[in-house]
Amino acid sequence: MNSQTIKLLHLYLPALFICMLLISACENSLNDIQKIASKEENKPISRSTGVDVIYSDSAKVKAHMTAPLMIEYADTPKPYKEMPKGVKIIFYDADLKESGNIVSDYAVQRDKENIIEFRKNVVATNAQGQVFKSEELIYDMNTKKMYSTKAVEIVSPKGDVVDGIGFDSNETFYPWHIVEMTGAFHVNEKDVK
Repeated sequence: MNSQTIKLLHLYLPALFICMLLISACENSLNDIQKIASKEENKPISRSTGVDVIYSDSAKVKAHMTAPLMIEYADTPKPYKEMPKGVKIIFYDADLKESGNIVSDYAVQRDKENIIEFRKNVVATNAQGQVFKSEELIYDMNTKKMYSTKAVEIVSPKGDVVDGIGFDSNETFYPWHIVEMTGAFHVNEKDVK
């Protein structure tokens, strides 16, 4: 190599090195931007406090929902609303009399599937006064069915207790069906002869 080639290498080599660093820095920044963008996709679009919603069908009130906090995730492939501080829903019959209610410590409403998942200390009451307790209850708004795959307990107003794994019913919680059912029933001795 001649001296002029060596001078050019000394001049261009640092410049080439700096260019390579800049290009790799840009590539890393682009990767970082893509990571941030994918995380942003799962961020909430809105937060509502003191939520109070009335559901109606054909101008008839069907249900009333209240929740201290609702977080909406709409920018996801499957949008949903989360109620991390609990929820209460009251169902009404055609005469606007309460036909049942559900209370839970946590709930998720899945918009595309049209279901609400109640979780943690789920307690539901039907018009007959029977109280349903479980850690899970799914309400399918399309089929108007309630179901659970977890352990359930139903207590009647007389104190009868029915336990089992798995539950299904309509949205009024009556009649209901429990899988693997066991129970304790109060019997009046006068009625047994």
